Amino acid sequence: SVPLTGCVNDESDLGEITTVSMTIYHGYSIDNATSNHTIEIELYSGIAPSHVDSFVKHVNAGMYNNTTIHRVIDDFMIQGGDFEKNNGLGGHAAQWYGYCDGESMNWADDCSSETLYTLPDEAENGLRHLPCMVSMAKTAEPNTGGSQFFIMPDDITEHTWLNEVHTVFGKVISGCEHITTLSEVETVNPDRPVVPIIITSTTVSNE
Repeated sequence: SVPLTGCVNDESDLGEITTVSMTIYHGYSIDNATSNHTIEIELYSGIAPSHVDSFVKHVNAGMYNNTTIHRVIDDFMIQGGDFEKNNGLGGHAAQWYGYCDGESMNWADDCSSETLYTLPDEAENGLRHLPCMVSMAKTAEPNTGGSQFFIMPDDITEHTWLNEVHTVFGKVISGCEHITTLSEVETVNPDRPVVPIIITSTTVSNE
């Protein structure tokens, strides 16, 4: 069991824990990759149920396979999960969770497109933006998380300004040093890796 980082009172608050394995390479193709990495992520359904449910559904559907880590900022985070456009402008929740592009609606039929499905904020759950934590990307507006996520490297202290704004829903429990390595690759404006970083596969190791 990995020590909890955050203000969660009790490990039982985390609910059922799901583990996801993610393989990532840095290179123009998997055959000539400069590095290959595997990380294990724990997801905490008890305190971020919608986020974990959507993430796991995307994993099981293969939506994150062969997608790009499109945004990298040293000493901050790496970000991916845009399975629609691979550039940070796409991605959506796995199903209807009550929000359409951040707006609360009673029925999924009221939303003009499934690509506008977003997640309810679950940011006030006691977890903080500490090293190796996994959090949901969104716009400046509330309830706009979709499928894009970001992971903190292990060489930061804490991104306090993100706490209770973005929803932390998991933690890298194995291979976080690889996140740090990837966070230090060369980038071009706007924070895009010069040499691509690709998530090759994501699988649920236990449910």
